[in-house]
Amino acid sequence: MVDFEIQENHSLHQTGGLSSKRLVVRRGRAFKVTLMLDGRPWEPSSQRLALQISLGDMSAKMLVNFTDKWFDTDRWSARVYPGDLRRRSITIQVFAPVRSSVGLYQMLVHIDDAQERRSFLVGTFVLLCNPWLEEDPVYMPLDVLLDEYIRSDYGVVYMGTDVNVVQRPWSFGQYEPDVLEACLQLLQVSPQHLSNKHKDYVLRADPVYLSRVMCAMVNSSDDMGVLEGKWHGTYKDGVGPTEWSGSADILHRWLASKGKPVRYGQCWVFASVLCTVMRVLGIPSRVVTVFNAAHDTDGNLVVDEFYSSTAEKLTLSKDSVWNFHVWVECWMQRPDLGLGFDGWQVVDPTPQEKSAGTYRCGPCPVAAIRGRCLRTPYDAAFLYASVDADIVRKMVRSGRVVSKTTDSEWVGRAIFTKSVGSETAEDLTESYKKIKVRQEQLMGKLTSKSTTLSHPFHHSAVSCLQSGTLSGPTEEDGSSLDVSIAVDGEPTAGESIDLTVTLTNKLAHHRVLLEHLNAQLKEFNRSPQKSFWKSHKEVTVPPFEVFTLQHSIPASEYESFLSDDDIVKVSVVIKDVNTKERVLATQDFNISTPKISIQVEGGDTIKVKKEHTAVVSFTNTFNKGLSSAVLTVEGYGLLQGKQDARLSVLQPGEKMEKKVSIMASTKGTKMLSATLSHGGSSKVLSRSFHKVSVNS
Repeated sequence: MVDFEIQENHSLHQTGGLSSKRLVVRRGRAFKVTLMLDGRPWEPSSQRLALQISLGDMSAKMLVNFTDKWFDTDRWSARVYPGDLRRRSITIQVFAPVRSSVGLYQMLVHIDDAQERRSFLVGTFVLLCNPWLEEDPVYMPLDVLLDEYIRSDYGVVYMGTDVNVVQRPWSFGQYEPDVLEACLQLLQVSPQHLSNKHKDYVLRADPVYLSRVMCAMVNSSDDMGVLEGKWHGTYKDGVGPTEWSGSADILHRWLASKGKPVRYGQCWVFASVLCTVMRVLGIPSRVVTVFNAAHDTDGNLVVDEFYSSTAEKLTLSKDSVWNFHVWVECWMQRPDLGLGFDGWQVVDPTPQEKSAGTYRCGPCPVAAIRGRCLRTPYDAAFLYASVDADIVRKMVRSGRVVSKTTDSEWVGRAIFTKSVGSETAEDLTESYKKIKVRQEQLMGKLTSKSTTLSHPFHHSAVSCLQSGTLSGPTEEDGSSLDVSIAVDGEPTAGESIDLTVTLTNKLAHHRVLLEHLNAQLKEFNRSPQKSFWKSHKEVTVPPFEVFTLQHSIPASEYESFLSDDDIVKVSVVIKDVNTKERVLATQDFNISTPKISIQVEGGDTIKVKKEHTAVVSFTNTFNKGLSSAVLTVEGYGLLQGKQDARLSVLQPGEKMEKKVSIMASTKGTKMLSATLSHGGSSKVLSRSFHKVSVNS
């Protein structure tokens, strides 16, 4: 028998909570095991004691030594703790080399004497990367960063638009039961492992390889991966992407289904699950949101957009720009690339384009993206376009392009991640690109600007040769008219949307201008639908005048079909009646919906296995009643299934409430979520999340 000294080892190896039934340790650091000999005791004077460690067909055998010397860091080794060896138990220190492969190992004990060998399979243990160890390629020197990027089971995902950023909390859940088992199983069913087990086991020592494998395994497009993606239509045969609030539920469903993909995910779900997996494996990771992220299908670093002469966005291009896109950054050294590329690496599990024949992306150094090193492995050109492509907007009339302008500031307007130790946003934009637009105004809409932590190990972007000369349309010179469109204040459901169109006449004479303004509803990753509101106006602008036009879209124009995650695109075309010159301006924004209140009686920190009450309520702030109102509450790890309250009509100013009893069986960060739908529609009007901390 063996005592793996789980409690002590987990404390020393920073693995507490990852498993209650397995020993989980980190490479490059010794761990303790105690052997209890049920039969004849070990006689060190006449017998040899050896341990054998195996991962698949890889095996290392080590004699257990009596020595005070430190371990040979390049190989597996073992030594006996000083003590009384006449007892029928022996305590041994085992050392795993810092470049050991990640996985589930077997341990055997061999006792040899002159007559026989006795061998015992004593159990298994899990070996992970060690970001606390300087020799490990995933090393991070600051404990405050390790708290955030390894230990923390809670994060924030940024969504919406750069005009009105939405914060969504996420429970990474790496301390939930069997999440570690799911991560280990992902390695075992990956195509790399199934096609060549030995090669896979050897390569698992490399965090670059691990991140590439796991990136592909989080989506199910090529393998037995975790999540199936879906970006439009109904989600009745699964769970809608917006309904998830944590990774553990998703990984549990995948593990229980024996590799059948969980339905459904979108970019922030894929990224958040990958962040969980990488933190479990011991690779520091964080979730990052790019606002106005380009999807450059033809690789020319230019995204084409088409508009009608009356400012309606048309679906004529395969290129697209998502209002936001979420991926993961993982921290590691890149000896395969040379100096200057260590640090944060982009790893994107959302299935968009194939990389070496598989739906995955990265790891690509952030420094390579900023330095425009487009040939850097992996997928640098695609990721560069995501944050810094040019938008070429073409206006079409009667099948002919009548004007064309280039916008070099739209893509990658803001890049955010959760700040270290707080729930404010850290602005990463300057890490990816040279700032073209100041970000203070954008950050101000979200929260007070957080101070970016200066990392002593941060590598500045390296200078790179570009992969050939890249050219694209340039903005037309000599335009005599400037046009911009802005949303006034924070658009809120139930209220009118106020817009300001600003015109600047650069000529020395009056101009008669025709304004075409319209609004279209859209999803964050798709082209907009047909216009739901239009305005046409003729104005005369004096010479060298800055002229403003005020517009208001009544709530009645949009509230009947709006859901909590819809986005509005407003576009304006100004046409000079005499010269026929046309100028386009556009803006996307999301509408804030009434909030659902979630309160836990006694506070948001609760005890394990103790019942608490949560009160969930919604007040109708609209000027009309909401028919068939349904308030639904759920919380993985806190509630069994869903609970709801229903009203035939929720009158203006009326509040509906649902009390639920919650109880957690494990420690960690849990999430309560609530939705409000009405009118018998599956569309959700409002959605809220609430973090609950569970202590023993």
